[in-house]
Amino acid sequence: MNRRRLLELGRGDLRELLERTVEVAPLDPRRKVFVNRNLRLDKIEVIGFDLDYTIAIYKKLKIEELAFRATVEKLVSEKGYPEAIRGVRYEPDRVIRGLVCDKRRGNIIKMDRHGHVGRVFHGSREIPKEERIRLYRTRKMELDPSGYAFVDTLFGLPEACLYSQLVEFFDALGGESRRPSYRTLYQDIRESIDKAHADGTIKSVIRAAPSEYIERDEELAQTLHRFRSSGKRLFLLTNSHWDYTDVLLKYLLDNRLEGYPSWRNYFDIVIVAAQKPAFFVRRTPFSRLQEPTSPPEEAVVSFEKGKVYCGGNLRDLERIGRFGGERVLYIGDHIYGDILRSKKSSLWRTAMIVPELEDVISHEEREAADIARFAALEDEMQRLDYEINYYKLLLSSLARLRDSRREAPESQENVAIARATRGARDALDRLKAKLRTMVAEHRDVETHLDRGANPYWGRLFVEGSEASRFGKQVEDYACLYTSRVSNFLYYSPTQYFRSPPRLMPHERAR
Repeated sequence: MNRRRLLELGRGDLRELLERTVEVAPLDPRRKVFVNRNLRLDKIEVIGFDLDYTIAIYKKLKIEELAFRATVEKLVSEKGYPEAIRGVRYEPDRVIRGLVCDKRRGNIIKMDRHGHVGRVFHGSREIPKEERIRLYRTRKMELDPSGYAFVDTLFGLPEACLYSQLVEFFDALGGESRRPSYRTLYQDIRESIDKAHADGTIKSVIRAAPSEYIERDEELAQTLHRFRSSGKRLFLLTNSHWDYTDVLLKYLLDNRLEGYPSWRNYFDIVIVAAQKPAFFVRRTPFSRLQEPTSPPEEAVVSFEKGKVYCGGNLRDLERIGRFGGERVLYIGDHIYGDILRSKKSSLWRTAMIVPELEDVISHEEREAADIARFAALEDEMQRLDYEINYYKLLLSSLARLRDSRREAPESQENVAIARATRGARDALDRLKAKLRTMVAEHRDVETHLDRGANPYWGRLFVEGSEASRFGKQVEDYACLYTSRVSNFLYYSPTQYFRSPPRLMPHERAR
């Protein structure tokens, strides 16, 4: 509407226009940005992005199946594993992020925020509670890399799934001489999947048909443009090599918006083959790539827009790029390689991309009534515990009072004590029966919620009544988290992301 037309509006018309203007449709919870630590986007001057599972969101089952099959082929053709393992099929429900592989025992475990092992699987068999306690709750677990492997990235799901399935496969064969040790099995899988990524077995397939494996987000280009138009500098920092990065970003961004014929127009600095998390702690110099096939040049003293750099390190990036500290927001998907390591090595603010979040929120919406019932049962069980303990103390006091008296049992005082004891005992029995009923219902509701999320591992961010290990890491190290980069499009470039109040138990109890 032009200025003249606006001036011609009457007061009532103007009020109606303003009311229509400020009406905002509620944002789909799947597209929200969630806040762990206050962050003012208007104070952010530079935004960095990882590539895989951050800017480029993979079609989950397609990429995992591809990596799974490539690893099986490497195990057979290069490690001498039996042909029969070609018959193993990928079962995505067997694994979620945040699990830990016990390479000594062949188990996969899920822990809560305190390191308590809540559930354990050996192959597809769940380890019963008594055995789980014996294995993991009699002494403090030292989660050293020699004995344990962490499933912290979505790229780690196929190898953990294959490990679970091959543990079961070789156990069924029987005989120690006919199978590798659990530790060797994991190492062989790890080496095979690494080689499949490094030698192009996996990436060549994706390069040949990116639309088969990459989800094209129609709002991604507009989101990057919004950041740039608000005055923010953007950089790309990825472990992927140039030839792979170029194919993916051409598919996602080339000619998606007027003024951006090439994906490189969006970024002020492009860094490939960064080797995170080592990038954040080492001092390897940057190299500039003249052409994808030419050797890199050394001694980078400045970054030029449109050029591509490889290697490098955090300190030189900040020094040469002339930025650093809390003015930088880095967006990535890897809890260790992107979020935790950058947080520990710098003052950068962090945003974590959690693609699974959309499914998590959908599940929570479907099961909202049971989630509310679960919380109500926990509150009620806590209240019953207090009442039960009160009557236990009352019965103990009545028993001491009865034993201290010298009067005959039929005396008025002793009769009153006996009557009070019977009443307290009856009340205690009723409360205990009610608590048993609630505990059973609580267990049923929890089982229902868990199975609806994942039949093996339950909810991603939850273990029992606590946050899961993965949930705790997201809470501790990601200032923001969301399901995809384009969710920022629904917020102003000057948005003040405010975290909810963090209350301690004594504050919540008021």
